[in-house]
Amino acid sequence: MLTPLFSGICTALVTPFLNNEINWPILKILLQRQMDAGIETVILSGTTGESATLSDDEKLALFRQSKLFVGDKMKIIAGTGSNDTAHAVELSIAAQTCGVDGLLIVSPYYNKATPNGLIAHYASIADAVQLPVIAYNVPSRTGVDMPVSVYARLSDIPNVIGVKEASQDIGKFLRIRRECPDDFFLWCGNDHMTVPAISIGAIGVISVLSNLLPEKMNFMTYAALGGDFKAASELQTALLPWTDFLSCEVNPIPIKAAMAKCGIDCGIGRLPLTELSPEYENRLRELVN
Repeated sequence: MLTPLFSGICTALVTPFLNNEINWPILKILLQRQMDAGIETVILSGTTGESATLSDDEKLALFRQSKLFVGDKMKIIAGTGSNDTAHAVELSIAAQTCGVDGLLIVSPYYNKATPNGLIAHYASIADAVQLPVIAYNVPSRTGVDMPVSVYARLSDIPNVIGVKEASQDIGKFLRIRRECPDDFFLWCGNDHMTVPAISIGAIGVISVLSNLLPEKMNFMTYAALGGDFKAASELQTALLPWTDFLSCEVNPIPIKAAMAKCGIDCGIGRLPLTELSPEYENRLRELVN
């Protein structure tokens, strides 16, 4: 029986920029803030971390410097996915040398691989490293919704330990739990679905909102995992205005704007991402106040 890389909450950390370069002092503040809130795992260079516009050198520096800063106090999961399998293999091997604790691998985007192609892609990466690998299904970004049958076959690869499921289909969570073994772990990839997903078998959430509200997301997630669904669902409902706001424009534009409004300036996203559109500024102001 495999053990999960983490249960509970993992923050998909934003990448802070200053003058279009990684802002290392702010990165350390972000990491320390997560640790102070009791968050034990973060993902770097995921969708929220703007992996699409980070160079490989920047990604490796991000992994290396973050792991040096947190040591054994926090797990670092590296986003090393690509739509080029050879590139993903190379980057994953390099990330392993940085001391990261696991890998998050997004399914190939744009190419629209077949089920056999998806399995071969993940197998190539997993076979090249000794780290636990989490598959990442985000059809709104990739154009492909990985079928549960693919997950069932991926579960046969020893170090592919589960999936971050970021589709909007709550029924798919049930099908994953029905068709995949218990030690193929399931993490929710959408903040607004955290409590429902845990109620049907997810062991945690990979969260965007916890960049801003780590204590509340931590409490909600562990309340649900502990079976206190009344407290968890009440907080899930109370956080709905925030989770709705975070989807008003493409991630991470809203979360970076919210963090700046709350006094943690992580810069704006790299082009082609831009600042929050003016029509959403009043909405953000009301949430903060």
